[in-house]
Amino acid sequence: MPLPKRRHSKQRGRKRRTHYKATIPALTECGNCGEAKMLHHICPSCGFYRGEQILEGKEA
Repeated sequence: MPLPKRRHSKQRGRKRRTHYKATIPALTECGNCGEAKMLHHICPSCGFYRGEQILEGKEA
């Protein structure tokens, strides 16, 4: 397996990483209470997921 003969500079590594960006998580509206929630997650305010009560929410 080949190894690099010389060390890569910091600038070279940073140029390669210029496209690594943090993305905003996708949010959707809860079907029960209308609050914003993350996709495929239990609603933090009411505790519903896909029309079923899973947890006791903050409102209860």
